[in-house]
Formats: sequence, C-alpha cells, structure tokens
Amino acid sequence: MNHRFKYISIYRITVIVWMSIKFLLQIFWFKSTNRIWDQETKQKWEDLLRKQAEEYRRHAIRLGGLLIKFGQFLSSRGDLLPQSFIHELEGLVDRVEPVPFHFSKQTIEEDWGMPIKERLRWIDEKPIASASIGEVFKAELHDGTPVAVKVQRYRVREIFQMDFKALRIVFFILSTFTKYGKKADLIALYREVVAVITNELDFTMELANGNHFKKRFKDFKEVYIPEYYSDLSTKRVLVMEWIEGAKITDLAFIHQHQIDRERVAKVLFDLCVEQFLFAGMFHSDPHPGNLMLKPDGTVVVIDFGMVGEVKQRDANSIRTMVQGFILNDYDRVIHGLWEMDFLLANADTEKVKKMIKQTTDMYLDGDFDKLDAHLMNDILEDLQEFIKEQPIQLPADYAFLGRATSIIVGVLTSVYPQVDLVEWGRPVIKKWMTGEGSSFSLYKDIAVDTAKPLMSLPRALIEYLEDGDKEREWKTVNHQQRLFHQFYLFYAWLSFLLFIGGTVGLLYVLQSAGSQFLTLAWIAISIGAIGLLVIAIKHFRMIKNIRQ
Repeated sequence: MNHRFKYISIYRITVIVWMSIKFLLQIFWFKSTNRIWDQETKQKWEDLLRKQAEEYRRHAIRLGGLLIKFGQFLSSRGDLLPQSFIHELEGLVDRVEPVPFHFSKQTIEEDWGMPIKERLRWIDEKPIASASIGEVFKAELHDGTPVAVKVQRYRVREIFQMDFKALRIVFFILSTFTKYGKKADLIALYREVVAVITNELDFTMELANGNHFKKRFKDFKEVYIPEYYSDLSTKRVLVMEWIEGAKITDLAFIHQHQIDRERVAKVLFDLCVEQFLFAGMFHSDPHPGNLMLKPDGTVVVIDFGMVGEVKQRDANSIRTMVQGFILNDYDRVIHGLWEMDFLLANADTEKVKKMIKQTTDMYLDGDFDKLDAHLMNDILEDLQEFIKEQPIQLPADYAFLGRATSIIVGVLTSVYPQVDLVEWGRPVIKKWMTGEGSSFSLYKDIAVDTAKPLMSLPRALIEYLEDGDKEREWKTVNHQQRLFHQFYLFYAWLSFLLFIGGTVGLLYVLQSAGSQFLTLAWIAISIGAIGLLVIAIKHFRMIKNIRQ
C-alpha cells in the first residue's frame, strides 16, 4: 500500500466503514440462511467470526492508528464480543513499521525549542520499539546517563482524529440498523474509547501516572519504577531512565542469572493484587513487554500510558456485592451493580438476579483448594460469557481490569507454572473482605468464616458433569431432539410428495374429463397441505424451544 494513503482522511474512513458494513452484512446473511443452530452451524459461525477478526487485524497492522488501539480495547470487552473474535484480537501486537528518524527528530526539537545535541550526547536513530502512538529510542545525556526517549509518531494526532470520525459513523450504523445498538450504550462506549486514547496521546499524562506508581509502590523493595525526567518531557516527548534487563517471561535470562522463579511470581502477584483489589490506579496493560527483570531479579514496570482506576466508592460496592453472594442476598448484589453503573437502563433486575444466583451457586458450593491458573482463566471466560448475554455493560476501567487480570494470570503461569493462587490469595482476600477502616467492618466475622467457601472449587458443577445419570439424561434429551428433527423432516417430505401427487392426479383427471379419481386427488392434496402446515408449526416450535 502507498504509505501516503494512510494520511488521506477519505481513504481511512472508507476502509474502516466499509469493513464494518461488510462484517454486518456477513452476519445478517449467515443468520438468515442458518435457522437451525446445530453443532455444524456453530462451527461455521465461529469460523466466520475468526475470519472477520483476522481481516480486522490485517487492516489494523496495515493502517495503524485507532484500529490497533481499538482492537486492544475490544479485546478487553467480553461483555460485547464473542470469545472467538476476542482471541484473535488478543494477538494484535501494538508494533508497527517505524517512521523515518527525521520526523521524530523534528518533533523533539520543536518541543524542546532547541537542537537535540544541546540536550543529548547521542541518540540511536533506530528505534528499539515502534508502536501505533510512539517510538522509543535509546539515548545518552551529556553526563553519560543512558535514557529512553519516547517520541510521538508523525501526524499521529491527525490520524486518530480521522479514525474517530470513522468510528462515529460505524457506531451510528450499529445503533440505527442493528439490535445490538439497542442493547449496548454505544454513546458511552464511544466516549470511553475517545477518552482512553486521547489520554495516551498526551505524554504528560503518562509522566504523571509513572510518578504516581513510583510513589505508591515505594515500599515494594523488589519492584522498581523508572525515573522520569520532567524537565525534558512534553506532550509529545517522554524521557525516562534506561533499564537494562529482559522480559519477565524470558526463561533463558532467568536461568542465566539464577533468579528464583517462584519469588518473581510472588512479587508480581502481590503487586497486581494491590492494584486490582484496592482503590486506586492500576496498570491496565501488564503484558510481558511492559514487565521486565533486572539481573538481580527485581521486577521493573514500564509504560503507564494505559491505566485504569478502581474508585473507593466502587471498591466498597464490589465488597457489597461479594457479601451479597456470601449472605445469599442478591438484592445486595444488584444494588452494587447499579451503584457501579454496570446495569443498562433497560435491565430486568429480577431476571438478572435469578441468572446471577443460578450461576454463582455452582462456584460457592465446593472446595476451591484445587483452584489453579487454568481454572481461573475458565472462570474469567465464563464470567465474560455471562456478562455478554445480560444487559450489563462494563465501564472501560473494569473491562481493562478484567483484561489485565487475565494477562497477569497468563504471565504468572509462564514464569512459575506451579503457582498456587489459592494459598497466595487467601490472606489477601480475607483482608480485602473485612474492609478494614470502612463501614463494612461489621461483616468481618462473616467474611473470615466464609473465606474458605469463597476460595473453593465449583464442586457442584464438577459433580454435575461427573454424575452418570445426569450425563445419560442429557444424552437422551439430545438424542430425542435429533430424532424429532429427522421425524419432522421425513413426514414433511411425505406430505410434500402426497400434495404433489394429488395435484398431478387432479390435473390428469381434469384433462381426461374423468371423475372417478377426483375425490381421491382432492383428499391427497388436502392431507398433504394440512400435513405440511402442521409439521412446519411443530418443527418451528421445537427449534424455538431448543434455542431458548
């Protein structure tokens, strides 16, 4: 593709909008031509979504800009998209072809108001990282201190403004022509996307975030946040301390420096629990590229462009919800969801309450002592599927929180496969549930006594799956449905043949001016027509019940 096309507004908007319309038409056609959702149809549906996600990823890599960031945003939205689409987007790496260095040099000198050489002894013109918003270069100050210089990409703000217009058109189409537009609050979703990405375009926000995290985790002796050079940083240029090390998942580096993998995993676990459970900001993109290890085993956290926040009010609401689960008080759970703006205005709270109760009963009635990272991922996926089917739309911060949790579980498993989430998490959960210093301390005894059931394996679900009678019952019902499906098709075919035979006989009788077979012809036509009508109605009702 001619790279100049990327900077033409009409071209970018056309590509993005047409891709969206194409996807919608494919989905509409598929659902119109596939009325019976058997196993084969579901597999075709998954294949279609996978192909669409692959096409989206190709366009994102080719055009860069909002498509990459929006793809990463969507990969956190289990409440909006099916898992097959999300799995493809999770592989969307924010790494694009670098622009010529003279553009970055121009940006630096414009923001500094002076030539680069007056501030830097030297700078490597080849970037060590190139993403959709910025590129990172290694450089050295005049006193010999190595630094990392992050520079905003050439015309990136202009590109994002074009893409925001395209996204607005897409959301208008969704809200006007699809049922999905009535289920989701697309206006709020658009505002969230614009707000999140606009913050990333201002490097002074990342500077403030980095300094905040450095102050917050100063007591974590085995965690290090790089220093930032405020006097050299602007909205488009960010200068920070250079860190020598490797990705946290680089097992060869860990082995070479004889680093204790369990200790690294525990440090990372404690760091993330502190962010995810308690009020305050959290790193919303903790992938291995943003988590490093020093040769001495210190965990280094970088890139604070994407952050979320758990507000104190929301932290209390989450505690209220968990206590509602413990006390079997689902009105309390619904109240917490309303407080956090999770429920849409059209939500049927009684239905949501019933569904939550049925779902959580499986998880609160067993022994979680065998919980591991793989089961944790399964639970997270189940929660995403539940949220997607209900009138629930997560605010961006909590969608990012779910995504960050999923990423960290994967990183922990890679660093230390024997990770024991239960043993490490039990004391933290107890502390969190007591709500020390808050109005929830009244429930301290209840929370401590019920900490073990909260950290138990969903035995009810396992017992159900292992119950031979239930399994046979399920197979029997499934087999009966298939037999009835074949039964209706067979008799529909017989009725059709009877109708056609009667029609042919009627025409023959009329042409031959005979009357001895006229009554039989009309009887055959009537029985065939009535049979087709009755079978069609019964078959339709059966399919409707199965889908429900």
